Amino acid sequence: MVTFDIHVLFDNWDRFMDGFLNTIEASLIALAGSFVLGAIIAVMRISPMKLLNWIGTVYVEIIRNIPLLIVVLFFFLGLPAMGVPLDGFTAGTLGLTIYTASFIAEAIRAGIQSVPRGQSEAARSSGLSYNQAMLYIILPQAIKIVLPAIGNQFINLVKNSSVLAIVAGLDLMYYSDLINSDTFMPITVYAITALFYLVLTIPLSILVHYMEGRLARRS
Repeated sequence: MVTFDIHVLFDNWDRFMDGFLNTIEASLIALAGSFVLGAIIAVMRISPMKLLNWIGTVYVEIIRNIPLLIVVLFFFLGLPAMGVPLDGFTAGTLGLTIYTASFIAEAIRAGIQSVPRGQSEAARSSGLSYNQAMLYIILPQAIKIVLPAIGNQFINLVKNSSVLAIVAGLDLMYYSDLINSDTFMPITVYAITALFYLVLTIPLSILVHYMEGRLARRS
């Protein structure tokens, strides 16, 4: 018989909250990091310099086509083997950032390519360098165009943060596994865990839908 005991939440409130707050922290750090790194990689992908273009392409094609868990384990197990020790939270957050950046990069690259070419030509003719035109003229427009797509990637990032549990990253899923080991009530524990994740992802989803509707009305 399947039972749900709400007392599991109250009895383990501190641990649930510790994991929840750590998940928020990891998600915010990875969100900011992956956005900045993704924008840089996107610019490299369309750069006229072949070396930068090649580096950006290799990064995206490699990272985007291997499992997130392998990326995280590389930082958690691989770097310490080379003399660079990292705790689970740092390794997990870094892996999450590197992985998500490859998807953000492709979204921004699509946005850059959708900006009319005349915008870049007008910026260059007004005296701006390629980098200045990209930073001040093209990128702001590109990001605005693909904002909903980037928002969806951020939602995926929050859900993917559960991978930190594999490397003892002290996230929500990590504490949920500990609580389940103590209570032996997986249905209750993971249902509560799912509700905590929904508290994070549903507002983000509503915000993404709002942005999509606003951009559609403007276009």
